[in-house]
Amino acid sequence: MRSIDRRDFLKASLAAAAAAGPMSSLRAAETASPIHLGKAEHCIMIWLGGGMAQIDTFDPKAMGDAKERKAGAYYPSIPTSVSGVEFCSYLPKSANLADRLTAVRTVNHPEIDEHAAATNRVHTGRPTSGNIIYPSIGSVVASQRGAAGSGVPAYVLMGYPSASRGPGFLGPKYNPIYLLDTKSGPAGFTHPDDITPDRLDRRKQLLSTMRQKASESSVIANYDQVVAESQRLAGPQFMSAFELDREPADLRNQFGGEFGQRCLLSRRLIERGVRFIEVSHNLNFLNGTGWDTHNEGQLKQHLLIEELDNALAALILDLEQKKLFEKTLIVIATEFGRPPEFDGGGGRGHQGSAFSMVLAGGGLKHQGAYGTTDERAKKIVEKGVGLPDFHATIYATLGIDPTKVLYDGSRPVPITDEGHPVEELIG
Repeated sequence: MRSIDRRDFLKASLAAAAAAGPMSSLRAAETASPIHLGKAEHCIMIWLGGGMAQIDTFDPKAMGDAKERKAGAYYPSIPTSVSGVEFCSYLPKSANLADRLTAVRTVNHPEIDEHAAATNRVHTGRPTSGNIIYPSIGSVVASQRGAAGSGVPAYVLMGYPSASRGPGFLGPKYNPIYLLDTKSGPAGFTHPDDITPDRLDRRKQLLSTMRQKASESSVIANYDQVVAESQRLAGPQFMSAFELDREPADLRNQFGGEFGQRCLLSRRLIERGVRFIEVSHNLNFLNGTGWDTHNEGQLKQHLLIEELDNALAALILDLEQKKLFEKTLIVIATEFGRPPEFDGGGGRGHQGSAFSMVLAGGGLKHQGAYGTTDERAKKIVEKGVGLPDFHATIYATLGIDPTKVLYDGSRPVPITDEGHPVEELIG
């Protein structure tokens, strides 16, 4: 968590070290305060594309009225298992498990008007730059921790790939393996039925001959890396994870529809050693607009919230039953929040000044909610958590030093943009 005193101290430390060169300046920042590192082994990040309304979910306030254009919550609130913490009434299962999670209510960043820019900012922890492509949080974790098992990738994306979710300057080695449904697994990892082992061997020999005749270039080297990785992952250790019908029917029903099945698949993937998984709760599910609840999207927002509540609770309890909950950090992330005011169509606009993201499991010291916003969930009152701080908290929970320096070629790039973990949750 940042504070004015700490920021001033960092600036002074950096200024004092500047004469000794940039690396000395970075080290000065790194040693500004002790960092506690957690012992979590995996991360499942649930992505709510469009912008989850904090005032209608994990930071409820007094009721408003969309028809009368009275600012406030769209749904009433209910108590949780943590005294003094309330969630919206469509999160009853999560409310009962509030002692296992923390709604960080004071996340903030300045991007509000453009979804792609805000999505990039939440995934990379930095604004879009014209001269450097920053890696996503999934790619950073993959580069620092690698896969936790053999024959599986370090980073899996359940949703559409994009530059925001990519490896940036870390290179294609840390790209995600992505899939669009839970039934077939990643495309291209299995061979058609008519490709016999003999035919496959002949193709490999031909490819090897072509490689020898081709010039050694970075493009060919990158291609070879991709081919080798796909061949490695085509084995049963990874592909068997997609056999969801092996799970008990009752358990599958607890998780619910396609989104819930993605969450169940996430557990199967981390059992096999996948380190970081992003699960996208895709746009246009159920209410027609996803979490981008302008206009009529607000009317059926509760269907999204109910689906999230059901899948999140099922995932938490399933991980607990499998003895994986303390080893797995669950993150609920979204590009920004929504203001308390209603727009002309009865929905809400965008708000980056204060919004909620959620942490669960991972061995953290959970407290139901962290940070305080004002009576309309619009301004931060206490314990603001900048986006770099949120990233630093995730890294530290996974045992990654959030003061570490990465390299874009020979250029040093701090792993976060001066972020500092929320010590009350980790320490």
